[in-house]
Amino acid sequence: MRRRSLAILSTAAIAVLALAGCSSSDSSDADATATPSASAAADLCDAAADSGDAIDGVEVSGDFGSPAEVTFDAPLDVTDIQRKVITEGEGDPLTAGEYIDYAAVVYDADSGEQLGSEGYEEASSLPAPVAADNIFGMSLGCATPGTRVAFTVPSQTSSSDGTTTPNLVYVMDFLDTARTAAWGEEQEPQDGFPTVELADDGTPSVTIPDGFETPDTTELEQLKQGDGITVEDGDTVFVQYLGVQTSDGTEFDSSWSRGTPTSFATSGVIEGFTKALVGQKVGSQVLAVIPPSEGYGDSDSSDLQDETLVFVVDILGTMRAAS
Repeated sequence: MRRRSLAILSTAAIAVLALAGCSSSDSSDADATATPSASAAADLCDAAADSGDAIDGVEVSGDFGSPAEVTFDAPLDVTDIQRKVITEGEGDPLTAGEYIDYAAVVYDADSGEQLGSEGYEEASSLPAPVAADNIFGMSLGCATPGTRVAFTVPSQTSSSDGTTTPNLVYVMDFLDTARTAAWGEEQEPQDGFPTVELADDGTPSVTIPDGFETPDTTELEQLKQGDGITVEDGDTVFVQYLGVQTSDGTEFDSSWSRGTPTSFATSGVIEGFTKALVGQKVGSQVLAVIPPSEGYGDSDSSDLQDETLVFVVDILGTMRAAS
């Protein structure tokens, strides 16, 4: 199916579809920032939304891993988030703070029209965070990979831009938990590049060699070779990264330090960072040495204007622009 350019289908939008007062009765006590643990799994079990008349009126057919066929009598009376499990998976239960690979199909609950889908086609969704107070936690609870759920989401208006979504019916397939560090095959280090060491959780640290010379253009070193889809120009990527300045090795930016991966468009970063992403396979870890001319050299407001930068980038997912 052709994907529509709908904000309600984006990972960013669906991740914040948690409405104040629209969670299950026990979810207010759940810890959305808990480290994955037995208690975090329990939090998600408690966070799962209840069933109800609206979702009980939704019929779902089709195989897991393919877009579901959904039927219901429209308009559906959607007043809160309700969910029901269509297919139960197996394996380790979800815990708060994990990310998932998922696919979903969405319907307008008022008209019965299918609005679109994502995740069933290659590079059509990004990993999403699961917390007790977001829609992934409320709909999946402490589900296991292979679970399919149906759930309703009442109409809401964004506080940032005033956009209003209709009442919605989702069917979501929880494909698997997503990795938050590069998993590709380690490559032989190249002479003359900064050295990288990884902590047990994948957090990198960088050592700048003595006498390091700034290149004229961005230079790349493949630290791990991934086995996933190739990032294309214009994609939105899901990454972990560390940035240091070569003058003294000081860290100036890091998703690892913030404690969560991040996503952005390949066209929305400095030229050298774009070069580190486009053409790389998901699962790869890349070291980029970026001179000022392809970094922040043209920015009069940046403290890094004259700095040569080193980034270590773990490429964890990529999503094509909607068409």
